[in-house]
Amino acid sequence: MNLTEKISKIIESKRSLFTNVSDQIWEFAETRFEEFHSADLLCQTLTSEGFSITRGVAGLETGFIGSFGKGHPIIAVLGEFDALAGLSQEAGSISFNPISVKGNGHGCGHNLLGVGALSAAIAIKEYMDENQMAGTVRYYGCPAEESGYGKTFMARDGLFKDVDVAFSWHPATMNAVMHSTSNAVIHVDFKFSGRSAHAGAAPHLGRSALDAVELMNVGVNYMREHMVDEARIHYAVTNTGGLAPNVVQSEAEVTYLIRAPKPNQVRDLFDRVVDCARGAALMTQTKMEHSIQGSCHNLIPNLTLEKVMHQHMQELGFPSVTDSSIDFAQEMYATLTEEEKQSAAATVGKDMARRLAERPIADFVVPFSDKVSFMSGSTDVADVSWNVPTAQCVTSTWAFGTPFHTWQVVAQGKEEYAHEAMLLAGKAIACTAISALKNPELIENAKRELNETLDGETYESLIPAGLMPPKLMVASK
Repeated sequence: MNLTEKISKIIESKRSLFTNVSDQIWEFAETRFEEFHSADLLCQTLTSEGFSITRGVAGLETGFIGSFGKGHPIIAVLGEFDALAGLSQEAGSISFNPISVKGNGHGCGHNLLGVGALSAAIAIKEYMDENQMAGTVRYYGCPAEESGYGKTFMARDGLFKDVDVAFSWHPATMNAVMHSTSNAVIHVDFKFSGRSAHAGAAPHLGRSALDAVELMNVGVNYMREHMVDEARIHYAVTNTGGLAPNVVQSEAEVTYLIRAPKPNQVRDLFDRVVDCARGAALMTQTKMEHSIQGSCHNLIPNLTLEKVMHQHMQELGFPSVTDSSIDFAQEMYATLTEEEKQSAAATVGKDMARRLAERPIADFVVPFSDKVSFMSGSTDVADVSWNVPTAQCVTSTWAFGTPFHTWQVVAQGKEEYAHEAMLLAGKAIACTAISALKNPELIENAKRELNETLDGETYESLIPAGLMPPKLMVASK
């Protein structure tokens, strides 16, 4: 029995455990920093499987590390489990059908992500134990990936400094190994304070904080012509100051995500956005405060580890799926707009798009390319990748064309093919990790590649030293 067969056997023997945990986390649907039930369930599962648990790491109430073994090599497996606000949706429904209005939902598949990683960590542990292998496997319970940046807090506090290699994955519509970089990001809140007044009788006595927010946004929008093409800036007004138009708003708030391909570029854009806010405050004679909420670096790919992961994914292959799963995926594909279908088709070519439109579950592994792709979004896995060689894969948990962060993602979160893809990711990670444990040269080559890619740059977190994650459990008491 070869490595992929042994790992598959271990994971398949615990299939019901993993699918049940994933489905329970889907039900919890807890958003960033609030994943108390999800974290408890994952910790209980790890404890029952022989891991020791350290909770509250890096000041994160829902952050934890489950560890088995001792000494080097140290393998990190990264698990996420946060949901998204406003994406409540009934599982298995082919139409928009919220369970609760404005409720939460796993619109990025992190119920699958955290448990796929869990299956990998447990399989690595079982294999190490059975074969009396030296080393340590750690499951990093990483909260608040969706704009909370749990891994960034962990990286800032040095929790990956002794790790040799790290692995993660993400739900998607294809089976592939990622060879990608991404945008770095700074998330920042701006608060303006002015003076209220009667907008009809004495508007000259007021100083509008809402005017300041609007002027700031106009200024930032004029920046867009004068920044690198890959950069992205988006905002949401989180406090308009009130609902009465006859009252000059004395307070208003806006939150920004500022993205650029390199940390120095995102810092520069951040400074320019802050200047726009200062200018708006001057124009409106209001006061402005800003506070960084989180950040992450750009992703650093690692070809050395990715090639090994791709080889294992090819050997594993995508498991067969039932006719009923294909039927459901076809119905789900039919819910997409023509624009969404065309956008998906553009990523795979006409012939493949035609095939996937007829059978919308990708049952093949995309050929590996050593050409680096670019994601305009951001991920806090990036901060890990600056500290330790990191490899990631994606698997087809969703019907072809399914857009991220939509009700369709949530609706597919408990499907049989989603579970199959989740476990495929776990198997691929576990096989790659075992290969690294068996081959010290592989780890050394991966570390050498990371050093060459960084070319003398060192990791410096974009999160200010004094910033701590929120204490929501304390606040709720």
